[in-house]
Amino acid sequence: MPEPVQDVVTWDDLDGLVAELAGRLAGEPPPDVVLPISRGGLVPAGMLGYRLGWRDMLVASVVVYDDDTGFRGHAEFLQFPSDEHLRGKRVLIVDEVWDSGTTIAAVTERVLAAGGHPVTAVLHYKPARSRVDLVPDHHIVETDAWVVYPFKAGK
Repeated sequence: MPEPVQDVVTWDDLDGLVAELAGRLAGEPPPDVVLPISRGGLVPAGMLGYRLGWRDMLVASVVVYDDDTGFRGHAEFLQFPSDEHLRGKRVLIVDEVWDSGTTIAAVTERVLAAGGHPVTAVLHYKPARSRVDLVPDHHIVETDAWVVYPFKAGK
């Protein structure tokens, strides 16, 4: 079986991707709250926050992929903001990659159920691997490659 194609992202590459995403998001109304998905969305969300002056950030801690067994098929929420922090607010959901889309779709559903208005943003989008009917509102790169981010290099 051939090795999967890899897209190795350096810190400089990551900075450029986040800068491009920030440029796109700067043309929209700012979010009331940023909701990065732990773990992969934490770094890009923090970088976006510095670039665009956003401070109000909460965290969605969700497990869909397991380091040992891979795809679980369902989302398990370990931590999620209460409805009162999301109700009536424009919520920017940030993750590094949209692979199956299962994680971000689950977070989007929870934001909607809380009465929030979700907007999704990812750096890499894999449309051929997506298992959900949604597409990201914002993405920078479409790929089929396995993306290796610098903050995951120690893995």
